[in-house]
Amino acid sequence: MSPFGQSLGRIWAVALNTFREAMRNRVLAVLVLFAVGLMAFSLVLGELSLHEEVRVIKDIGLAGISFVGILIALFLGVNLLSKELDRKTVFFVIPKPLHRWEFLLGKFVGMGVTLALLTGLMAAVLAGFVLSNGGTHGVAMLRAEILVLLELLLLTTVAMLFSAFSSPYLSAMFTGALWVIGRNTPELTAFAGGKLDGSPLGSLLNAVAAAVPDFHLFYISGGNLEGNIVSIHEGFVSWTYVAQAAGYAGLYGGACLLLAVALFSRRDFT
Repeated sequence: MSPFGQSLGRIWAVALNTFREAMRNRVLAVLVLFAVGLMAFSLVLGELSLHEEVRVIKDIGLAGISFVGILIALFLGVNLLSKELDRKTVFFVIPKPLHRWEFLLGKFVGMGVTLALLTGLMAAVLAGFVLSNGGTHGVAMLRAEILVLLELLLLTTVAMLFSAFSSPYLSAMFTGALWVIGRNTPELTAFAGGKLDGSPLGSLLNAVAAAVPDFHLFYISGGNLEGNIVSIHEGFVSWTYVAQAAGYAGLYGGACLLLAVALFSRRDFT
């Protein structure tokens, strides 16, 4: 087998082990059940609305998938790498013919497969609730769910970056803080361009908004995009927008993984 094929085999072995370990974690099952429970509760809220049952189910269901997915991405990205260090299993893996970048990439692939599976499962449950109430899932919902998955994958790379050199608690705090800022980049830039326009603080806020990952790109429903309100019930983003968001997630996430590899390679496991 060629060196490239051997490298892919080692990455896949780490990814498969990561996937199995994640799926055995009961915390993930509890979070997914919470999302399903939130969708079921949306049926009650839909009954209280006036002929807007499907709209309420879609809104709450999509928000539930995003919220629970973010918790899962944070949990996986911060803990799976730290567990290897705490249980000393990394000491037995790294000395083998396995490069550290292969180890980290395998971890990410395994977490990505886990997130894709869980997001797909929650999306299928949401589609079932929508269809049972006479609605249609539609292409707009599919695009919205793909954007949510892209956000989760990007968040995972950020969490892995911090966990490559920091403790789980600090990694979770840093990652969560960046997510909050990234979800509110439009408000941050608007604030910097208002009364603070031209001031040092305004320039600093603009620099922060440009540097942090723009998570607002991935949860656009109900937001303002180029002067137009975007909604999964009416006019949603095109596949071109989804592709551009995927490109952004790939570039930013790839940079985070490269930096994580550089930092992880400097750690001493002897």
